[in-house]
Amino acid sequence: MSTGPISFIDLKTQYQQMESAIKSRVLAVLEHGRYISGPEVTELEEKLAEFTGAKHAIACSSGTDALLMPLMAWELGPGDAVFTTPFTFIATAEVLSLLGVTPIFVDIDPKTFNLDPQALEEAVQAVKREGKLKARGVIPVDLFGLPADYDAINAIAAKHDLFVLEDTAQGLGGIYKGRKAGNLAEVAATSFYPAKPLGGYGDGGAIFTNDGDMAAMLRSIREHGQGVDRYHNVRLGINGRLDSLQAAVLLVKLAHFPEELDARQRVAERYSAKLQGVTVPHIPEGYRSAWAQYSVLSAKRDEVRQNLTGMDIPTVIYYIVPLHLQPVFVARYGNQAGRFPVSERVSSQIFSLPMHPFLKEEEIDRIVEAVAKATS
Repeated sequence: MSTGPISFIDLKTQYQQMESAIKSRVLAVLEHGRYISGPEVTELEEKLAEFTGAKHAIACSSGTDALLMPLMAWELGPGDAVFTTPFTFIATAEVLSLLGVTPIFVDIDPKTFNLDPQALEEAVQAVKREGKLKARGVIPVDLFGLPADYDAINAIAAKHDLFVLEDTAQGLGGIYKGRKAGNLAEVAATSFYPAKPLGGYGDGGAIFTNDGDMAAMLRSIREHGQGVDRYHNVRLGINGRLDSLQAAVLLVKLAHFPEELDARQRVAERYSAKLQGVTVPHIPEGYRSAWAQYSVLSAKRDEVRQNLTGMDIPTVIYYIVPLHLQPVFVARYGNQAGRFPVSERVSSQIFSLPMHPFLKEEEIDRIVEAVAKATS
């Protein structure tokens, strides 16, 4: 069995395997000197659209801006309410608060950890009954790489005239009933943060849509709200561009992405078949996860993690504090402890094991054995 430290993610091995192609692509940018909006950005957008099946891909500066820009296009503001999960990274709700929108948290499914459609329906009805806020949209999250239940969520949204913004920051590469993440709602947003399954060497993101008018508006917002040129501004926007250097790196990684997704799937299958003493991820029939993380549940989490650390096996907790209990949201919207019991229970038990395409079978087996010992 292998010895020595195990990497939680392994960007070094990935770079070594792609080094020549990455250097060639980066050198091409340095030679042509179009560091902003260079040809690599356009090429990346075309290939991302092809990968997801969406008609339009708009590259941008981060996953957070990928969420923010569609909200700006929909002209959201104070008095509006958008429904989302409290069991995610803060960016999902942060972009709402930045625009003065009220995030309405909805508890998660206890098996998938994604937004619970039944709870969503109840939350929408409650907001409408109260009448203080205007229900505008839903932001489901493809948590840990697993798509949310979009048939159910899209149906609820259509019933109540809500937009759906797919937060697939962790989900690009996932599949839902034969359709790819990034093309499961009217607009989708993803992240190219280095630790994501498809990550750059810095911040970056992309937005996907099949709506040509929305795509044009997003491109305008990305460039300070420009109209016919950069000095003709027709709306408020941001500096949301993706650098050509990041696009160059992502083009190389995208070419290898399908095989890396297959490797992640093999790692996950070996984990799920062998792990004992913890609750392994649930993947519904017809779904495929991109396995951004491999997250398990244990009532003895802290003890298990401490034991694994002592055996040079790293773990990370996503997410130790649900959003409704984060100090910034408690200060804005009041303490909601106990309102979302599934999110709170999961956050007290969840932790993630090493997950990347380069995990060797003997390393997986070593992790499995360590977990078994720690939970026995």
